[in-house]
Amino acid sequence: MKQQNSSLLKKYIPILEWLPTYKKTDLQGDLSAGLTVGIMLIPQGMAYAMLAGLEPIHGLYAVTIPLILYAIFGTSRQLAVGPVAMVSLLTAAGIATLNPSSPEQYLMLALSLAFLVGVIQFGMGVLKLGFVVNFLSHPVINGFTSAAAIIIGLSQIKHLFRINLPNSEHVQEMFVAIYTNISDIHWVTFGIGVLGIIIIKFGKKIHPSFPAPLVAVIVGIGLVAGFDLTSQGVKIVGDVPSGLPTFSSPSFDLESLKTLFPIALTISLVGFAESFAVAKTIQAKHKNYQLNANQELIALGMANFGSAFFKGYPVTGGFSRTAVNNQAGAKTTMSSIISAVLIILTLLFFTGLFYNLPSAILAAVVLVAVSGLIDYKEPIHLWKKDKADFVMLMATFIITLTLGIETGIISGMVLSLLVVIYKATRPHMAKLAKVPGTTIYRNISRFENLQERKDILVLRIDGPIYFANVAYIKSKIDEWVLEKDGELRLIVLNMESVTHIDSTGAHELHEWFAIWKKAGIIGSMSSVKGPIRDVLNRWNLIEEIGKDNIFIDDNSACGSYDHEIDPKILEEINSYATQTTVK
Repeated sequence: MKQQNSSLLKKYIPILEWLPTYKKTDLQGDLSAGLTVGIMLIPQGMAYAMLAGLEPIHGLYAVTIPLILYAIFGTSRQLAVGPVAMVSLLTAAGIATLNPSSPEQYLMLALSLAFLVGVIQFGMGVLKLGFVVNFLSHPVINGFTSAAAIIIGLSQIKHLFRINLPNSEHVQEMFVAIYTNISDIHWVTFGIGVLGIIIIKFGKKIHPSFPAPLVAVIVGIGLVAGFDLTSQGVKIVGDVPSGLPTFSSPSFDLESLKTLFPIALTISLVGFAESFAVAKTIQAKHKNYQLNANQELIALGMANFGSAFFKGYPVTGGFSRTAVNNQAGAKTTMSSIISAVLIILTLLFFTGLFYNLPSAILAAVVLVAVSGLIDYKEPIHLWKKDKADFVMLMATFIITLTLGIETGIISGMVLSLLVVIYKATRPHMAKLAKVPGTTIYRNISRFENLQERKDILVLRIDGPIYFANVAYIKSKIDEWVLEKDGELRLIVLNMESVTHIDSTGAHELHEWFAIWKKAGIIGSMSSVKGPIRDVLNRWNLIEEIGKDNIFIDDNSACGSYDHEIDPKILEEINSYATQTTVK
């Protein structure tokens, strides 16, 4: 019993699996990675909070308790959780629809959004709904991410140029606003921002773990303080509150929660998709632990609860931070705990150092981060390899750019489902014919010089026969029947790839065999699996078709028609083919 309870605890609290056997040899890697990611999180957290429409301090709050909670409940040992550009933009877009009247109300809505995301992700994990994220296909995520990255980048132009721009997620409106206000560009601010971009973009070439964003922050603060650039109009962060985040409570107003629910659902799915994708990539390199999608949902839900109750906003696993965490030597989630401790020390003792931090530097951090999310190679690749996926990617991309983030991701999900439905209604079907000199039948569209007869139609259905596809299957069979010009006398349904038959499929099979019988055509089946034979028995289809018309393979079915097989051998074959116990 104790062992069962221990296993159950380890399943739902994964830190208990590795912490009791934690090795001193792992501490060096975890310490190095934790400090590196912690240093990276300081400017990133502040920048992403600004992108979400919040004061920069809330980005630091979002990487304290949430990191520790993920470290306790998460199954990935390298995933670095915190604010990310995509979720930050979605947060801003979702809260903007409620038109908050004050910064206090805006923060309350951000906390409520984090709480809702936590509820959705935790609930999905408990109900084992991790598979739902599969409805976000790769082309949809790619198109959505690239479009959202462009929108995020454009949203930072106002900080980089220091011009007045409206808060919008429609690219056409943003371009018009930029064109109208471009003459008001503040060149000193722009120069600082460009310098920040250069440092962050090319600093990584010095060393993968080089803290380029932090260096950009230090340079920006040094320039402002050294040359008194605030007097020249450079906008700075100003006072950053010190101390740990106090306990906060989200709003439980049903009307607000109802309005925030669609964007919370979007953040939950997109955030989990991004987080789990990078977690799988890193886990594949280590292979010394297992990922659990449902437990990851629970862990991310707990992290978002931490944000909701400690003045943060929605968080998820990030690509760049996780890659840095792994490269810096992280062995366990102890690295995340070390990162959180570093942020806590910063909140307690060093927030005053960020007073002169230019907003343009934070904009540079965001711009460099999202530039890597714009993938122009994938559309080119899909155009050459898969036109349908290309269309889906481009549709999601254009809808997201022009109609907004929320509409884009919902449209992408709908498109994914429509493609799934379309493919489900059109299973692959093959017309088969005999390979000369053998007993083997192959697809006539893939093999040449097959022996195809006018009086026999052998066809294979690759998939289930059910309500969604019976009309397509029948239309395809009818098409092939017409090609026989009235000479058809035998139809053989090869059932080796049929995995399921529902009540509609069974009813339709009754109809088909009855119609063929009236037309003087013999209907038969071959290669029927045990479970499918059970279904045929349940619906009395064996009786309808006739035991003598169910065969072990296509050659036996066609041979029976030609009376080419010895009757005794044929009887044995048919007896074997109709046994319901064969699997």
